[in-house]
Amino acid sequence: MADVKEYILTPDGKANLEEELNHLITVTRKEISAKIKEARSFGDLSENAEYDAAKDEQARVESRINTISHMLKYAKVVNEDSNDTVTVGKIITVDFHGAAAEEMGMTGEATYTIVGSTEADPNENKLSYESPIGAACLNKSVGDEAVAETPMGIVSCTILKIERA
Repeated sequence: MADVKEYILTPDGKANLEEELNHLITVTRKEISAKIKEARSFGDLSENAEYDAAKDEQARVESRINTISHMLKYAKVVNEDSNDTVTVGKIITVDFHGAAAEEMGMTGEATYTIVGSTEADPNENKLSYESPIGAACLNKSVGDEAVAETPMGIVSCTILKIERA
């Protein structure tokens, strides 16, 4: 058997995926089934746009169900109690500094939650542990310097605070 990718998730990330999967299975599948049944009643399926759209939606939903099921099957949930080092599931406060950070508008303090790649959302300050900044901060302690090579240049920051999410 080939190596299977392990999905690193926070407890919240796992709960969100389980909730989405449950909704897709118990609600969305039934809604799509009803759409397909209604579209069939319109007659000739070869020229039935509603039927085609419903079948396309069904395929997308089944694909998402399979993806989430796979992720949950191979999920590793992190829940470390110590706040000594940066790990997945921690909230970190960093202080960006240096010329490259200034050029990118990343100066001063910022707070991020370090999450698995499937939970990453820069708009909510959730950084993947695989992202340049997330990876640079991983396993660092308060006071440590982290240097990240980003697509826009090298960014430096100091770890100011580490908390549990």
